Amino acid sequence: MVITGRGLDLEPFDRLEEKVRTLVGYVERLRAEHAEAAAVSTRLRLEVEALQTLLAEALDADREVQVLRQERDQVRARVSEMLDQLEAVELAELRR
Repeated sequence: MVITGRGLDLEPFDRLEEKVRTLVGYVERLRAEHAEAAAVSTRLRLEVEALQTLLAEALDADREVQVLRQERDQVRARVSEMLDQLEAVELAELRR
């Protein structure tokens, strides 16, 4: 600190004050960015949970479709068998 003939030189204090103000502004920006990041994180977590629910529902629907396809194939096989049996019966009646 320099003492001049007119009193105390306040220039170092002014620079320090400016540095403190700059740091306060930086901290405020960091807090705002942190709050925004936390909000985005929460929103993304909720979206991930919703997507996981949709995925689980889609997987359940896919399993159900596979079961229905298997049942359809079984029904087709049975119908084909019955048609073959009916055709055999019809042929047997025609031969009489």
